[in-house]
Amino acid sequence: MKPVFFQILKVVTAGIALFGGVHFAQAESSHGIAMYGEPALPPDFVSLPYANPDAPKGGKVVFGNTGGFDTLNPFAQKGTPPWQLRFWGYESLMGRSWDEAFTLYGLLAESVEVPEDRSWVEFTLRPEAKFSDGSPVTVADVIWSYETLGTQGHLRYRGFWNKIAEIKQTGPASLRITFNTPDRELALIAGLRPILKKAQWQGKDFSASGLSEAPIGTGAYVVSDFEAGRYVSLRRNPDYWGQNLGFRAGTQNFDEMRIDFFGDQTVLFEAFKAGELTTYREFNADKWASAYSFPAVTKGDIVKSEIPHARPTGMTGLAFNTRRAPLDDWRVREALLLAFNFEYINDTATGGAQPRITSYFSNSDLGFLPGPAAGQVHAYLSPFAEDLPPDTLEGYSLPESDGTKRNRRNLRRAAKLLSQAGLQVEDGQLRRPDGSPLVLNVLLRQGDAEMKSIIEIYARALERLGITLTSDLVDNAQYVGRQSEFDFDLTRVRRELSLSPGNEQRLYWGSDGANQPGSRNLMGVRSAAVDAMITRMLTVEAPEDFTAATRALDRLLMAGRYVIPIWSFDKGRIAHVKELAFPHYLPLYGDRTGFLPDVWWYQHSPD
Repeated sequence: MKPVFFQILKVVTAGIALFGGVHFAQAESSHGIAMYGEPALPPDFVSLPYANPDAPKGGKVVFGNTGGFDTLNPFAQKGTPPWQLRFWGYESLMGRSWDEAFTLYGLLAESVEVPEDRSWVEFTLRPEAKFSDGSPVTVADVIWSYETLGTQGHLRYRGFWNKIAEIKQTGPASLRITFNTPDRELALIAGLRPILKKAQWQGKDFSASGLSEAPIGTGAYVVSDFEAGRYVSLRRNPDYWGQNLGFRAGTQNFDEMRIDFFGDQTVLFEAFKAGELTTYREFNADKWASAYSFPAVTKGDIVKSEIPHARPTGMTGLAFNTRRAPLDDWRVREALLLAFNFEYINDTATGGAQPRITSYFSNSDLGFLPGPAAGQVHAYLSPFAEDLPPDTLEGYSLPESDGTKRNRRNLRRAAKLLSQAGLQVEDGQLRRPDGSPLVLNVLLRQGDAEMKSIIEIYARALERLGITLTSDLVDNAQYVGRQSEFDFDLTRVRRELSLSPGNEQRLYWGSDGANQPGSRNLMGVRSAAVDAMITRMLTVEAPEDFTAATRALDRLLMAGRYVIPIWSFDKGRIAHVKELAFPHYLPLYGDRTGFLPDVWWYQHSPD
C-alpha cells in the first residue's frame, strides 16, 4: 500500500496539469477527457492504477441493506430501488477514474471530442458495445436515453437536459450534444448518463415504478432473482461485451452479488456476525474498536480493513427545513446548533474517536479558511454583502461546548437568541408569537439506530429550552416520500462531496430546487449568493478562481446554519471474510462506497 502522503502528492502534482489552463487547440478525438488539462492515462492503458488486472474471477458476495425496495427501475422518480442497481448493471458512454479529481475514459464510447470552449461534445460508440440481451448499442438508444431520462426520469437527470440546445446524430456511430449555457463540466456530465434500450420501452410508461421488469442495461451484471423487500441477486453476464477493455481489467470479479434486506442496522450487523453476509461497512469508530471481538474475528475468519481517502468530508447531520417557521430564522437555527452538545454526544456515541465536520469541504484545500474572508473570496462575496448570513465575511465557526452534559453556557446563549426571534417561555414551554408551543419533529428511517440515539440526547437538551422534539421513525417508502414532499422539521442528510464539485451543487442547494418536490435541496436553501458561487465554479478556468469560488460557497453554507453537522468519516472501515482481497494501491477516492465490490476479488473460490 502506498502511503497516503505520496498519493496526495501525486494528486497535487497532477492538479498543476489539471488546472494549468491547457486548452484544446482544436477539437480533436481523444480516449478520455478531464475537467482541466489532459487525462493521466494513455490511450493504451491496460488497467486502472487501482485495479489488479490479474485478479481471479469467481465467487459470491452478499451485502446487507436496511429497509426494502419496491421497484427495479433505479432511474424513475417513483419507488425505492436497491441503490446499488444503477451502479452494478448500467453503464455510460464514459467511465470515471477514482484516482483523478475528475477524469473520464471511454466506456461505451471509444472516443470523445470537444472544442476549446466546450460548447459541445461528440461521442463515437464502440462497435462492440452491446446490451445484456446481446443487441448492439445504437446512436438512437443514446439519444432516446438522454431525452427520456431528462424528461421522465429521476429529478437527478432532468437538470442536465435543460442545458442541451441540440442533440443529433453525426455519423453511423457518433452523436453531438450542443449546450445552451457556458459550463465546462457539461461535457463530462454528458459522458456519465446511463444508456438504456429504446426498444424495451416502446408503448410503455418509463416513469412508472414496479417490480415487473428491470431496465435492460449494458453492465456486467443482470438481475437474476429477487423477492420483493427481502433480497435481490445479480449474476455476471458471461457474454459481457466490455470484459476485455483496459478500463474493466481487474474489476467486476464476482460471479454473483446478492443484497439481503433487514429491518434495521442492529439486525443487519447480527446477520453479519452470524456469517449470513460477506462484508459489513462500519461508520462508528468506537464500535469498530469495541464491537468486533466476536468469534469469527478472533479466529481470523473475519478481517478488519481500513481504507483511507483524500477527499472532502462532505456533510452529514440533521438538516433544518427552512421553509417552515421558525426555522426560517437564522437565530432559531443558531440556537438549535448551540443546544446540540456535540462534544458530549460524540463522546457518548463514538468515544470521541471521530472528529466533527467543520464545513462542507473540510479535509481539503477547497474548504473555507478560518477568520475573515480575504482576497478573491471576499471579492466574490462582497457584492452580496447586504444579504449574506451573519458571520459570512467575518468568519463563522460551529458552537463548542465544555463537554459536560449540562452545556449551560451554550443553552443560555440559545435562550437569548430564541427570545430575540420572538419566542418566549411560558409555563415551561417555548411558545411562538401566536402562543402555540414549539414542537419540532425529526424524520428518520426505521433502523437508523445511530441517529435515534443522538436524537434522544438532543431532545433532553431542548427540553431545558422549553422545546419538544419528537421522532418520526417511518419505513423506507414513507421516508423517501416525506423527504420528497419536505414533510419534516429536521431530517438526516448526507451529501458526499468531491475534489471537483460541479453541477451537483445546484441539485443540493440551488434556489431552483428549493420548493420543487423531490429536490435534493432538503434544507430549502434560497440564496442569490449561493447560486452565483456555483455558477462561478462552473465557468472559471484558473485554479485559484475555482478554489476561491468553492471556499466562498463553503462559507455561505456554513454561515447559513442549514445543518447540524455530526462526525466525519475519515476512513473506510470494512469488515469482511478473510477470502476477500483488494489491491494494495489505493486511489484518491479509496473509501468511496463503490470501491467494494468494484476491484475486490476472492483470493480463491469459496467452498
